[in-house]
Amino acid sequence: MLGGDEYISSPPRKTVRFGGTLADILLKHGKGDTADFELLKHQLSDPDIKDAQIINWLHEFRASVVYLTKELEQLVSILLKLPWLRRSREVVEEYLGFLGNLVSAQTVHLRPCLRMIVSQFVPPRITIREDDVDISDSDDDDENLSENFNTCHRALQTVARYVPSTPQFLMPILVENFPFINKSERTLECYVHNLLRVTVYLPALRLQILELIIEKLLKLDVSTPQQDIEDAEEAANNSDSEKKSAEEGLFDMEEDEEGKGSSVVGSSSERMAHPLAERLDILMTILFSYIKDVCHVDGKLDISSTKDLYRDLVSVFDKLILPTHASCHVQYFMFYICSFKLGLAEAFLDHLWKKLQDPNNPSVIRQTAGSYIGSFLARAKFIPVVTVKACLDLLVNWMHKYIDNQDRGSNAYCDVALHGPFYSTCQAVFYTLIFRHKQLLDGNLRKGLSYLQSLNFERIVMCQLNPLKICIPSVVNLFAAITRKYQLVFCYTIIERNNRQFIPVARSGAGGDLVQTCTNPLDSFFPFDPYVLKRSKKTIDPFYQFWEELSAEDLENLKKPIKRGTSEDEDDDFLKGETPQNDGVVGIAPNSYESSTRSPVSSAGSPPDCYVPYPQ
Repeated sequence: MLGGDEYISSPPRKTVRFGGTLADILLKHGKGDTADFELLKHQLSDPDIKDAQIINWLHEFRASVVYLTKELEQLVSILLKLPWLRRSREVVEEYLGFLGNLVSAQTVHLRPCLRMIVSQFVPPRITIREDDVDISDSDDDDENLSENFNTCHRALQTVARYVPSTPQFLMPILVENFPFINKSERTLECYVHNLLRVTVYLPALRLQILELIIEKLLKLDVSTPQQDIEDAEEAANNSDSEKKSAEEGLFDMEEDEEGKGSSVVGSSSERMAHPLAERLDILMTILFSYIKDVCHVDGKLDISSTKDLYRDLVSVFDKLILPTHASCHVQYFMFYICSFKLGLAEAFLDHLWKKLQDPNNPSVIRQTAGSYIGSFLARAKFIPVVTVKACLDLLVNWMHKYIDNQDRGSNAYCDVALHGPFYSTCQAVFYTLIFRHKQLLDGNLRKGLSYLQSLNFERIVMCQLNPLKICIPSVVNLFAAITRKYQLVFCYTIIERNNRQFIPVARSGAGGDLVQTCTNPLDSFFPFDPYVLKRSKKTIDPFYQFWEELSAEDLENLKKPIKRGTSEDEDDDFLKGETPQNDGVVGIAPNSYESSTRSPVSSAGSPPDCYVPYPQ
């Protein structure tokens, strides 16, 4: 078989056809004689056209592209519909040569060429007839799919080589061709995979393509609250347990057949019961793989590539993620890339800190930045204690300065609308302490206690702004128990006073009656609450700080205050008995939304928190 270049330079095969040479046909058409032109269109549109015929025509078209002006766009449209991808290698090579000649000579046809190529980024559609109804879906069993995609990218690279302005014309086409979220998982998977491949050879489009993909993922994510996902999984598990029978093996075989042909879709046990969660899981797996591949060369972290990708992802985070309330999973792309190097995690925390403290930012953005800081410090196993301390110092110092400023003004009273960023910062600090207090005290209890005492939580808790009234009760309860245990501050008097002063919010219920509800005043959430998508969570779990329910013994220990003035030996005994090693399991997680503080748009957070009783 001839090589690609040798083939293109060789003469075309002789085939039987009608209408004369192409140049003659096009000249006649220009003079008003369209008979041969119509015959030409008919031959090119023939579904049974042979490879040799396609090659012969394309060879002539390559030599006559100068005639293919805008007036002949109908003919060009027919040429772009030729079934070239699933033909012989000779047809593919000739077609790629034709595309290069066409766009270099007639840039007016650039958009149609790009549309044709991008339309091949998804599996071909097949029509199945069921009960006199045509059902169209993607053909997942196409064995040449991967090879066809490779050829499409060769075609796109060929066009970009001849027309340097290709990226600016390509991006709107990529946007308009993005499949709807109700398309098959395979269709979405292939399209996103191919979009990410484009960023490799057209790096100028990477930021825009990442924005496009993450925007679509975000729509999937907010359409699929975590509570809905967990309910669907529970219902599916209950249904499966009820259907244990001899036929179970047969059904599993059928499910395996349905999942065949997908590179990401695995066994039925890994499938998400919620259909939108299933799509999101597949696409998040692809995104994580892409991030890993870009950042690593021969298995080693490439610092330059990683920094470049980090900048793009932070830009997307600022534009799409930060203004979006209560997304559950998509934000984990930042969590994942930060796990590669501590410097990235620290840069991300510094970025969030600047967002939080900047008074020119909208209050809601500042509050969300605070939520991200607290959740990231609490959940990221790869962040060492020294970084946690540095962040706590920044946050607590800012809180004290904020209190100083309010004490001198007329707004020194509890009001979420006025002091939202302050309350969000308080909650971030409380949440971080709940997760990290054992590590902060590890090694030298006396030194650890001295550090925590230096943060002066008592002043924060006792101030006129009353943060314990605004923060989520589950966080407040555990913070109160821990700070009482280590005699840092006694919160229960304030908590009881807040409970007595609490005024329920009245709103109209379904029946028109007034219903007393307890809302989450900050409308806050923990962005890095447990990740529940089955496939992609395997990427996150090794870096994730999990919770475990408090045992009865732990609850008792929380009630026992640590006496001051203990000896070093007693410190060591305490550490042996009380402080576990950093194995990624710490206490009990507070909810993002308790049943009593559930936001109208809420997602299930960590496992239900345990009530820590007030001391008698």
